Amino acid sequence: MGPPGGRGSSGARGSLQHLLLFLLFVGPFNCFASYSRATELFYSLNEGLPAGVLIGSLARDLRLPTADSQQAASLQPPLSFTLASHGLGGQYVQLDNRSGELHTSAVEIDREALCVESSGATIFGGSAAVSSSSPSPESCLLLLDVLVLPQEYFRLVKVKIAIRDVNDNAPRFPVPHIRLSVPENAPVNTRLAIEHPALDPDMGTNGVQTYRLRDNYGVFTLDVEENENGERTPYLIVMGALDREMQDEYVTVIIAEDGGTPPLVGSATLTIGISDINDNCPQFNDSQLNITLYGNSSLGTHVATVHAVDMDLGSNAQITYSYSQKVPQPSRDLFHLNESTGAITLSTKVGGDTPRLHRLIILGNGPGCIPAVITVLVTIIKVMMRPPEVVPRFIANEVEGVVYLKELEPINTPIAFFTIKDPDEKYKVSCYLDGDGPFRLSPYKPYNNEYLLETTKPLDFETQQLYEISVVAWNSEGFHVKKVVKVQVLDDNDNSPVFSEQLIELSIEENNVPNAFLTKLHATDADSGERGQVSYFLGPDAPSYFALDKTTGVLTVSTQLDREEKEKYRYTVKAVDSGFPPRESIATVTITVLDKNDNSPRFINKDFSFFVPENFPGFGEIGVISVTDADAGQNGWVALSVLNGSDIFVIDTGKGVLRAKVSLDREQQSSYVLWIEAVDGGDPALSSTAKITILLLDINDNPPLVLFPQSNMSYLLVLPSTLPGSPITEVYAVDKDTGMNAVIAYSIIGRRGPRPESFRIDPKTGNITLEESLMQNDYGLYRLLVKVSDHGYPEPLHSTVMVNLFVNDTVSNESYIESLLRKEPDISVEEKQPQISIEPTHKKMESASCMPTLVALSIISLGSIALVTGMGIYICLRKGKKHHRADENLEVQIPLNGRINLHMLEKKPVEISNI
Repeated sequence: MGPPGGRGSSGARGSLQHLLLFLLFVGPFNCFASYSRATELFYSLNEGLPAGVLIGSLARDLRLPTADSQQAASLQPPLSFTLASHGLGGQYVQLDNRSGELHTSAVEIDREALCVESSGATIFGGSAAVSSSSPSPESCLLLLDVLVLPQEYFRLVKVKIAIRDVNDNAPRFPVPHIRLSVPENAPVNTRLAIEHPALDPDMGTNGVQTYRLRDNYGVFTLDVEENENGERTPYLIVMGALDREMQDEYVTVIIAEDGGTPPLVGSATLTIGISDINDNCPQFNDSQLNITLYGNSSLGTHVATVHAVDMDLGSNAQITYSYSQKVPQPSRDLFHLNESTGAITLSTKVGGDTPRLHRLIILGNGPGCIPAVITVLVTIIKVMMRPPEVVPRFIANEVEGVVYLKELEPINTPIAFFTIKDPDEKYKVSCYLDGDGPFRLSPYKPYNNEYLLETTKPLDFETQQLYEISVVAWNSEGFHVKKVVKVQVLDDNDNSPVFSEQLIELSIEENNVPNAFLTKLHATDADSGERGQVSYFLGPDAPSYFALDKTTGVLTVSTQLDREEKEKYRYTVKAVDSGFPPRESIATVTITVLDKNDNSPRFINKDFSFFVPENFPGFGEIGVISVTDADAGQNGWVALSVLNGSDIFVIDTGKGVLRAKVSLDREQQSSYVLWIEAVDGGDPALSSTAKITILLLDINDNPPLVLFPQSNMSYLLVLPSTLPGSPITEVYAVDKDTGMNAVIAYSIIGRRGPRPESFRIDPKTGNITLEESLMQNDYGLYRLLVKVSDHGYPEPLHSTVMVNLFVNDTVSNESYIESLLRKEPDISVEEKQPQISIEPTHKKMESASCMPTLVALSIISLGSIALVTGMGIYICLRKGKKHHRADENLEVQIPLNGRINLHMLEKKPVEISNI
């Protein structure tokens, strides 16, 4: 191999340069080859499919190697399929990145929502909306861009998914009621477009296909025309003759049906009104009337009335009356014809040369019609003698022969005097009153031929407003004459308005909308004109938020009513007429506010606390949960339930009593926090919650538990050199109770040993200390029976433990000590109860003389001298006998394995044997 920088190195550099030039040249073509592998895939599926439906497999359809094929086994890395962007189309599909399988997502595809109707197809893309090359009018496409990696298989795949329409929409008319007008002279096969065709968002055959009528009455049918855009418009076709005078309206149902399987339908009410044309002319019921008229009839005498009928409506039915040209002028002058009413009256006096027979030909004229004709033959009977004369003189108000009387005028109200005369003065003339009514015609004395017309009882406008009576005079020859008198009764304000109901009972749901309609009051007044016009007013006891329309009587409430605030309203309303003075009547309105479930149950307290002694018996009453609901009936019924802790606690729905299913132990759990739910009976139901805290009160049900020493067989070596006042060991106990039940006192109730009074226990801490110095005679085993007692009420509980102390220099024979421990100790129990001051007591120093203090100091000094002397003598004697005692007690000297651990002073439970 050549040196660095030699020929071999330069040759390698040259080859590398050639390779780079080749790649630079081939690289662009390689990119072209990569982009040329862009592919399009087409899929189709129905709209409305659930999630997880397979649309297609891109790997299979692109013929790419899959993970299961031999070829893919060596592919590193594996194929990856990714949506190029997550636009509108991406939310409807799920693409498996490894397998390339395309599934529907949880977002349901609705073709009608995606594809808005337009001139072409609407295509929703993953990145943008584009148009297909040749879309059908019903096409709806989702366009997705999918990237296939790695580089060896890289391509951009255009996925087009055609959404097929499903018949999931029924035809619907834009209006529920369609009106159509057809003239009654419409010929058969007349076509009328129905302006509100049904709409169906579905496409193709799933859209509206046909229309039909539920009842065609034998004269109608439907046809459908389709325009260039594919819209179908229904047409009503007249199949028979129409006659408005026979039937002016047809009501049926038009039904639209699509082409789906099964087909869906929609309907609307179709009212076909038949419009009137002038196809009827006036007609007289009779062709001729024969009338007789006396020659002495007065001017204005009613001769006859002709009446024609036209079956058309409105202006098509207007009729006017006229004389035919054949009627001679003298007859026209003698008889007046009212062109509107057809009434014929005598217009001039009948003279001696007046013809006896008159032929009146009268025409009934209608617009665009041939006149109807009726003939009235009037025969005039000439009277040779002069008839009696009736001359009225009116007392009451009279206008053109009509007398006006007010109602409630008193009895015997005079109306008029009538004077009866015979022009020839040859005949006796009498008269009488003809007609019904409360009137009387009687001679007025002392005059002759004078008659007074008067009332016989008060008139009542509401009973009858017009009377027509006649004063008839006749002579002995049988000739008579009538004088017609019309009496018009004038109304007076003598009637009060009358409510249709005196007690108007209403109801309305609470939380109503403002200005809600309650009812429309109705009162009638029998009087006429302004006297009968009724106005409505609220009584003074009506609340201000009620309103009553003065004119219409519509009663409304301007604010929301709250049943919980007030359930019943009762007040008066007045109906007042417009007479003078006005009259009124009163009715009572009662309004019941109906309950709605608008109030949640409400607890008296949001937090309840109950103190319960432990060991409370199962199903005992812990406490009562008070809850209210301002609603009424079912809406106010409340059910209680325990949301948490239902396995331990239960609540009585009816009484709200909370109970525990089992006995509760404070030492296991000292408190419970519960949530209570109150649910009312409304629909939908309302609820609220409350917090319940249950605190267990301690009961002295646990004796103290001695943790140290752990066994009555434990022992402790105490060296004889231990100084008085030194702590030796301790008794440590705990009590699971609380308060006074857990305050522990320690006492020695039994002792055994050479000098057992040498040890003392602190009643509060349980510390055992050496009170006196240990002498040679004090060697040996001490057994202290310690009582551990609490201060429980009503009776304290206690435990006992044996504290074993071995006083010696060493422990040489453990088995010997253990044999001593196994023997039952003969210990007499002291009954003295230890006393512990729970609260520190502060005492005041009392002033005293100095003498007791001096005496006490003297005694202490002498005791100290004696103690020092005694200790010296003891030490000397002990040194002299040391070797002798060692030989004597060789068999009881047992070596200790260790010393007292420091954790004993920390009051931790440890085993003190073999320390």
